Amino acid sequence: MTEATAPDHGPLTGVRVVELAGIGPGPFAAMLLADLGADVVRVDRPGGPGLGIDPARDITNRNKRSVVVDLKTSDGVKHVLDLAGRADILIEGYRPGVAERLGVGPEDCLAHNPRLVYGRMTGWGQEGPLADRAGHDIGYIAVTGALGMTGEPGRPPVAPANLLGDYAGGSLYLVVGVLAALHHARATGAGQVVDAAIVDGTAHLTSMIHGMLAAGVWQDRRGANLLDGGCPYYGTYETADGAYMAVGALEPRFYAEFLRLLDLPGLEGAHADVTRWPDLRARVAERFASRTRDAWTAVFEGTDACVAPVLSLREAPHHPHLAARSTFTDHAGITQPAPAPRFSATPATVRTGPARPGADTEDVARDWGVPGLVSPPSNPQRKASS
Repeated sequence: MTEATAPDHGPLTGVRVVELAGIGPGPFAAMLLADLGADVVRVDRPGGPGLGIDPARDITNRNKRSVVVDLKTSDGVKHVLDLAGRADILIEGYRPGVAERLGVGPEDCLAHNPRLVYGRMTGWGQEGPLADRAGHDIGYIAVTGALGMTGEPGRPPVAPANLLGDYAGGSLYLVVGVLAALHHARATGAGQVVDAAIVDGTAHLTSMIHGMLAAGVWQDRRGANLLDGGCPYYGTYETADGAYMAVGALEPRFYAEFLRLLDLPGLEGAHADVTRWPDLRARVAERFASRTRDAWTAVFEGTDACVAPVLSLREAPHHPHLAARSTFTDHAGITQPAPAPRFSATPATVRTGPARPGADTEDVARDWGVPGLVSPPSNPQRKASS
């Protein structure tokens, strides 16, 4: 048994996953399953990765194994169906209808394995007016209302990288979906298709805000609310060295501690009076601008004022709390986030670095019982439908 399939590597040890290679949320979802112990076989296409990232540094392919299959050949389709027949979960991120045209759609795969959970990751979903259209994270979160909540009033919304749509609204919902469907499959013997659309997941993330909107405690405009930067004691402030501090002193006792440490007397009631918010914001901004980020970090260290320094990606692994928890880890010379969440009985680890395309073909062929992966092709002729 290889390292990737050795026991006790997380709560999903023994679960087999086929990932049809793509970009964005699909690979990240498969990485999460792999981090939790699943044996994830990534089916890479000939020609290399779509985004041109060095495969040795693509962390989203850690803890996986890779085979290279040309799905535009009949042999390639057969290999994928053979893998699907031995898998618990299959993940694909093509536009609707593409997997079907290739011959590896849900109907084809479930015919080989009725217990299979077939996870589909798209931006717009499998149906609807935009289902066949191209798109990216920023467009998906735009139409859900989520993007419109970010940034300052009177200025353009701020794009939160691709974290909110691709990964939060996409990958995480796909993982929840396929694991829920896997539970059902193991209880009933029946697999099913999971349609994970980024627009659906991102909209779902705004549930609390919609409740606040219905209750009349949220204004449907940017930078005017408690949690969107409109509140002067929930936001960010520039320091003397051009860095920033993040403030989240929402509750009265935390707010009181915040004012004490900033040395701002006379503003105790300002948090509850929106007419005083402009003055409060100006006073707080002036105080933060008087010292460096490190100086203010020292002031608030170990307190309940709910203030933290805004760190860069390279700085974050060195934060004392994150370092103590080993929130980041180093593997094969790459600093990266450690697997999350944590489990008391079945801890997850970074077992292997990013899978190199095709490097694990022989091991997968042996472990999954698909010898054709390494056998000479019996029918190299390309499919007419391709």
